[in-house]
Amino acid sequence: MTTTLRPSGPIQPGADGAQDHAYDVCDNGRPVGAVEIGMEPRSAGAAGLLRSLRIDEPVRRRGRGTIAALAAEEVLRGWGCTQVRTEVPAADTAARRLASALGYTERSRNMIKSLPSVPPALPDGLTARPMTPGEYARWEDRAVAAYAESLITRGVSEETALQLARTSHSRHLPDGLATEGTHLHFLIHEGETAGYVWVARFEMHPGLLVGYVFDVEVHEEFRGRGYGRALMLQAERIALAAGDERLGLHVVTANTPALRLYESLGYEPTRYNLTKQL
Repeated sequence: MTTTLRPSGPIQPGADGAQDHAYDVCDNGRPVGAVEIGMEPRSAGAAGLLRSLRIDEPVRRRGRGTIAALAAEEVLRGWGCTQVRTEVPAADTAARRLASALGYTERSRNMIKSLPSVPPALPDGLTARPMTPGEYARWEDRAVAAYAESLITRGVSEETALQLARTSHSRHLPDGLATEGTHLHFLIHEGETAGYVWVARFEMHPGLLVGYVFDVEVHEEFRGRGYGRALMLQAERIALAAGDERLGLHVVTANTPALRLYESLGYEPTRYNLTKQL
C-alpha cells in the first residue's frame, strides 16, 4: 500500500497570502479519501490549517489517516508555515485520538449550554443594567485594545493587531449598541460597576444559531468574589429574554479558572481547537 496526496484542483488564493488547496488521498493512485489544507493571511500569522480529513469507511483503521495528515503537514511546511491548527468535533472520538497521536494539543474549545426555562436569579446585592451610549464608547476603546493585545501575544504585529481588532468589532457591532440582537450589560455591586458581559445571537457552528457570549470580564478589583459566575447568570437571563434556548461561548484552555467555571455551570464542549508546531 502506498498512500499519497494528489491535488484535486488548483490552489485557491486569498487576501494577503492566504490560500486553500484540496487533495485526494490515494492508495496506489486510487482515491480513498480527501484532505483540505489552508494558510491564514500573513497579517494573522500565516499559520497552516488542516481544514478537513476524510478516509472512506471501507478502508479506515489502516493508518491512511495518519499518513495523509503527515503528508498535509509536509505541504504546509513547504508553504513556510511553522504551526498547524485544526478543529475536531467533541463527539468525534476517533479524530481526537488521531490528533493526539500526531502531537496536536488543545488551544481552546467551544462550549454550549441548554438553558433552564426559568431565568436564574442574581446573587443578593447584585443587579445588572444595559450600557449607556457614553459608556459603550469608552468600553469599545478598551475592548478593542484588549483584543489587539491578545493578538500580539500570538505573534501578530502591533499595527496589524489593532487593525484586526477594529475590523472584528466593526463586523460584530456595526451599529454599536443598536446592533440587532446585541446586548451589553454591566454588573452592579453597591453602585459600582463590577464587570460586563456581551451577548448576541450568533451562528456558532454552521446551522447552529444560539445566544453567544462574545466577551465577559470582571474588573480586577472585584475578582475572586464570584462575580464571574454572576455575569454568566446574567448572560443566561439575556439569552432567555431574547428567546434563545441555548448559550454558547469560546474559552482558551489555558484559562483554567474560566474553563472550570463554565463546566460547573453546565457547559459542554462542542468543538476542540487544536494546534501543533511544525
